[in-house]
Amino acid sequence: MCGIIACVGTDDAVDTVLTGLNNLEYRGYDSAGIAVQNGRELVVRKQAGQVSELTGSFVESLPESTTGIGHTRWSTHGPPTDDNAHPHTSRSGDVAVVHNGVISNYGPLREELEELGYEFTSDTDTEVIPHLVDRYLDEGLDADVAFRRAIERLEGSYAIAMMIEGENLIRAARQGSPLVVGLHDDAHYLASDVPAFLEFTDRVIYLEDGDLVTVDADSLSITDLDGEPVERELDTVDWNPEETGKGGYDHYMLKEIESQPEALANTIRGRIDPEEPAVILEEFPAGSFEGITDVHLVACGTSYHAALYGARLLDEAGLRVRTTRASEYTSIVPDPEHTLVVAVTQSGETADTLGALRAARETGARTLALTNVVGSTAAREADDALYIRAGPEIGVAATKTFSSQVATLTLLVERIRQDAETATEREDLAAFLRALDVLPDQIEEVIRISRAQALSSAYEGRESYFFIGHRLLHPVALEGALKFKEITYEHAEGFASGELKHGPLALVTPGTPVFALFDGVHDEKTRTNATEARARGAEIIAIAASERDVDAFADELLMIPDTHPDLSGLLSNVQLQLVSYYTARLLERPIDKPRNLAKSVTVE
Repeated sequence: MCGIIACVGTDDAVDTVLTGLNNLEYRGYDSAGIAVQNGRELVVRKQAGQVSELTGSFVESLPESTTGIGHTRWSTHGPPTDDNAHPHTSRSGDVAVVHNGVISNYGPLREELEELGYEFTSDTDTEVIPHLVDRYLDEGLDADVAFRRAIERLEGSYAIAMMIEGENLIRAARQGSPLVVGLHDDAHYLASDVPAFLEFTDRVIYLEDGDLVTVDADSLSITDLDGEPVERELDTVDWNPEETGKGGYDHYMLKEIESQPEALANTIRGRIDPEEPAVILEEFPAGSFEGITDVHLVACGTSYHAALYGARLLDEAGLRVRTTRASEYTSIVPDPEHTLVVAVTQSGETADTLGALRAARETGARTLALTNVVGSTAAREADDALYIRAGPEIGVAATKTFSSQVATLTLLVERIRQDAETATEREDLAAFLRALDVLPDQIEEVIRISRAQALSSAYEGRESYFFIGHRLLHPVALEGALKFKEITYEHAEGFASGELKHGPLALVTPGTPVFALFDGVHDEKTRTNATEARARGAEIIAIAASERDVDAFADELLMIPDTHPDLSGLLSNVQLQLVSYYTARLLERPIDKPRNLAKSVTVE
């Protein structure tokens, strides 16, 4: 939700900020803008549209500078227009601000400032910030105090970066929205996410709520709202800058689909011993989950579907489990002493999931963040963190992170089984871990043999698309439908196989494509309902490891390698991702930038 980039001390601030904005465009692409200064003048350029449109004379008119801020917007307050684009400035033009988040009390602040004669030119909540700073500067306060006073007045969530004319430095603040500092020998960077500046430095400091930052080319200062110094740990990011580029692909989504074998191999590397057999999670030594009888999983979107997958495994392991969309989570924990609350979030910054995590902590329940980003808010605030190790994901539609989330959840379930007294042992653990060990190679095979491109052409232009699956394939059907609607804009729904005849079958008309998922063991409900749908004119696309199991009723077959039934969903999911991708490409959709969506939803 919106991307911020700032730099100070670079040779060319314009080029650096534009590079950062391009790297962050997955966070928002309704409008974009840049402000730079060279110690003499502060110049702002902004407009509705995508970062790629900030070219030519638009940026050539900017002065040479070493200090700049930039923003790519995902609209919350006000439509995507030139006036609503960031940066926003004070009435004097001496203060420029970019902001990610929501200022919940901007209404009364705006009324107060308008009574003092400040004129607003946008519909955004952000514009109150530069006017507040300008007000306190007019009262004679120095810039540090004026900034602090303005931040003290704000309620809600924010990551803010600010420049004042005549100063080659940047002030920033964080509360509830991500902000990270990048450190180089002779320059500093600020951004919403590491990929913004990863090609310039891999040394980072993850800011925490309440932090205020001042950076120039040579120094960095972090304080709290009272001005007291704060120490934050310096980390080194182990992502390769090449991972955040397209690498010759037309779209990030296809690159990330095809990078799933590598991502999944990283997820499981060093965490399983198929010969022992054992799951080895260094984060959780023996006894870590003693006393746990209940597990709550909270998540949003694709992460919620991964959580549903993990919940089914937990249920079959004999634990009491509750899976809730994070925005609907209620902190009613009957037995917090024996409850583990797992927040599943790719970015570790999803606002609804962080809210659920904090609500769970208040009950006294133990919390665990299952996330992709080291140093993220969820990882810092939870009692424990378990990383999915998928590497950076730029495409808005999550692909490789879903596979890695599910794989990590399967490992977590097996690890909890080792300690929880109420849990049952997995009788086929050796076979399961052997199947997990070769899963990256099997996903690579799916990508190589997939007929998804040809099939997408055959079924283009249908009115609706349905996805059905039973047991662990139900959340995969839901995820397949979500991917399809996210990037094709076509109507798609996912259902539990047995539910198709309890209402949704009324939507099936001749020619309706129904994607039916099979694991080779728990297939009867899916087979029965696919047959009933076909009898009403539906065309059945089966995803299965054996043609003979579906030949009697399937019109098309997308093959997957034979694997353990608890893992077949990850292979089926890759086929569905490819179907969505190629259908969207046929329809000429903006695959990496689907309308109205952003990668990381950091506002509620």
